[in-house]
Amino acid sequence: MSAATAQASNWLDSERAPDHGPSRRSLRGLDGLNFLMADVRGGVGPYLAVFLKGAEHWDAGAIGIAMAVSSIAAAICQVPARLLVDGTRAKRLLVAASGLIVAIGCLLIVLLPRFATVVAAQAMLGVAEAVIPPALAALSLGLVGRRLLDARISRNESFNHGGNFVAAGLSGLLGHYAGYHWIFYLVCVFAIASAAVVALIKPAEIDHERARGGEDPSNRGEPMRFRDLLRRRDLLIFLASIVLFHFGNAAMLPMAGQVLAQKHPGSDTIALSACIIAAQLVMVGAAYAVGQASARGIGRKTIFLVALAVLPVRGVLFSFTTNPFGVVAIQLLDGVAAGIFGVISVLIAADLTRGTGRFNLAQGLTALAVGIGAALSNATAGYVTQWFGYATGFLYLAGIALGALAFFALLMPETKVPSNSRQTGTDHGAAT
Repeated sequence: MSAATAQASNWLDSERAPDHGPSRRSLRGLDGLNFLMADVRGGVGPYLAVFLKGAEHWDAGAIGIAMAVSSIAAAICQVPARLLVDGTRAKRLLVAASGLIVAIGCLLIVLLPRFATVVAAQAMLGVAEAVIPPALAALSLGLVGRRLLDARISRNESFNHGGNFVAAGLSGLLGHYAGYHWIFYLVCVFAIASAAVVALIKPAEIDHERARGGEDPSNRGEPMRFRDLLRRRDLLIFLASIVLFHFGNAAMLPMAGQVLAQKHPGSDTIALSACIIAAQLVMVGAAYAVGQASARGIGRKTIFLVALAVLPVRGVLFSFTTNPFGVVAIQLLDGVAAGIFGVISVLIAADLTRGTGRFNLAQGLTALAVGIGAALSNATAGYVTQWFGYATGFLYLAGIALGALAFFALLMPETKVPSNSRQTGTDHGAAT
């Protein structure tokens, strides 16, 4: 058993005082929050495409615009959201409020499914989506510290994918037997539950200075200037890689959902849920594997290259089939890519901002890159598909994904700091 694992187990054995590390209650609250927020942070995701196509009969271009609006809103709000998370001590309140905003947005979509209303609601969901991930990451770092962050983020992602697994199963059953509308109501239930669970995290156990990455004594907790952060070449290459990753990835599952709605009406929500469930099961394993690989000294670059290599293969395979079983099988590859990305992107951001006091701001830039890539993916692939068909749309995304792989492999340096060169800080807490 490693020293970090042994220490983590000790913290979980009993409630501890805030200066000795987070209590079992706070850590379990963080687990529950990641589980419940899985169905909240992304709104209704690809189910929106199925709902608009199967129930409201929108065309692919309009669906692409509606899907892109959330990404655009999230992109615009990323940096302000991260600055807000860095500067406030009310991180728990931010998470709860964001969940409630998602609930309101989902109700607007299902009750008033007109273009203007859906676009406005998607913008609301994008704003909430900008706040939730950095708030959860900041709570994690503030509770356990940087030394145990690898294991904590891996655990967060495992609970997140577990939550997605459960939500996808329930969504498929509700959509098939009760109607599309109940998928939106399910998100509302998860949002309200997450607002309650966040109260389990004890505010006194959150180190807010550490939560923004400013615990390095040599930096005296003073954050690096924003313009200086943006001059870092390794950070800019990383952000560009993320844009390309999500440009090639984001529209694939919504497009697959549209194919299912068009070719297999009546069984589309079940098939789409099967896609998500299959991927989430793989994501749990992938997130755990990233934590284990990182603990064994495997570099961040090598791990991320695996995720990038999966995307073009997935796009090409999607172009050859409309069979529900084939679509589900191909979607397993998304579990590998997304499972890796969810963990490794946070770890690379932490590496690049070590001691700068800009951990959450860098996450904001990361999420901004995600939003830009996702918006480009949904908006452009929607029209490519409308003009040339779904097969061409999938190949278009596969080509972009291949470019992302080449770009990252050639230009991105390794960011993992060797364990024997890390500073021995005073981080306390538990990763598990």
